[in-house]
Amino acid sequence: MVPVAGHALGGFGQNALAFWEHSGTHLDAPAHRVPGGATTDALAVTDLVAPLVVIDISARAERDADAALTIDDIENWQSVHGRIPEQAFVAMYSGWERLIHDAAAFLNLDAHGVPHAPGIAPDAAAYLVERCGVVGVGVDTLSLDHALSRDHGAHTAILGAGRYGVEMLANLGAAPASGATVVVGAPKHSGGTGGPCRVIALT
Repeated sequence: MVPVAGHALGGFGQNALAFWEHSGTHLDAPAHRVPGGATTDALAVTDLVAPLVVIDISARAERDADAALTIDDIENWQSVHGRIPEQAFVAMYSGWERLIHDAAAFLNLDAHGVPHAPGIAPDAAAYLVERCGVVGVGVDTLSLDHALSRDHGAHTAILGAGRYGVEMLANLGAAPASGATVVVGAPKHSGGTGGPCRVIALT
């Protein structure tokens, strides 16, 4: 961020901004993974306001940093809360958000420089898209895929189906498992593969 105008000259403060699209809490548009996929400006506004579903895998993730959201987790959620609503936004809560103020812990590199963090199993990502009809999927980690993934199957399943992802969600632990509405304040720059966004849960 660079100041380009000040209150002392002209009466208004103004900065010029430059940032990587995929930083902070941010959206992944289909174009992030799929050549020719939809870009940020092409996402339907109606898909950015949706029923919020939060699936909690934090107990398992606390024991195993490589834990993944599975089809069993999705079906267990549905056995308690009912069927995931059509056009919902499903978020994986791993508890990783508690580490956000410690970059080393959040990245969680082992002695060989390999990262370890939870994510979504590729078959579970496909299940959310094909069986549940979600508009988007979110995580409180750096990636839709668990950090050890090399084929990025969750990204491929979600973005390849024309849905969007949101990574590094904050405060999911305070959101209810069901009943809330999420508003994804998505970026809209032409041709974008994603970008920082502000996500609000209305309860």
